[in-house]
Amino acid sequence: MYTLYIANKNYSSWSLRPWVLMRELDIPFEEELVPFAPGTSSSWSAFRAFSPTGKVPCLRDADTTVWDSLAIAEYLAERHPDVWPADPVARAWARSTTAEMHSGFPALRTVCTMNCGIRVRIDAPDEALRKDIARLGELWNEGLTRFGGPFLAGATFGAVDAFYAPVAFRIQSYGLSLDADSMAYAQRLLERPAMRDWYAAALAETWRDPDHEDEARRVGTWLQDLRTA
Repeated sequence: MYTLYIANKNYSSWSLRPWVLMRELDIPFEEELVPFAPGTSSSWSAFRAFSPTGKVPCLRDADTTVWDSLAIAEYLAERHPDVWPADPVARAWARSTTAEMHSGFPALRTVCTMNCGIRVRIDAPDEALRKDIARLGELWNEGLTRFGGPFLAGATFGAVDAFYAPVAFRIQSYGLSLDADSMAYAQRLLERPAMRDWYAAALAETWRDPDHEDEARRVGTWLQDLRTA
């Protein structure tokens, strides 16, 4: 059986991607959660025990180790159907859109760091963030329109949806506003059983990482903290 190493569910957007993909596609795995040490740079030595890069996520399959969320998705796609669409046009689009999320949207990542259990009002969204949000809506509408929904590349949840799953939490946490179809898609992601399970576990965590907390506090006014004290 696969073993998937992840970090705190409240913070780790990278961990969420393969986790939710495997859960939604009913790919069995054992979860190994290793919390961030105080200060994000302090986690490296602990994560190096299972990950060559000292980062999460990391997948173990017997003697094979696969690191990086995109590499994990491709590894799973070689062994399980439905990670990517069967239609070649939809598959090419899904791969391109997934890669764009993997390497792009820098302002969205920086300003709206994942923190599932808080609600924040962004005091002064800058132009870079507005551009990322506009591009996000453009991509989502293109996929939903071209391939018929309800997911980005068609009727079933796949890797492209898993890679945008953390964005749904960011929209919820920071009160981001997109067009109606994009907001409806984000809500569909939040309502997936695996996403609901992840969110409940994130709220129950009592770990607090100062670096992640400070990143979220710098962007605006905290309205709520729904996490277990």
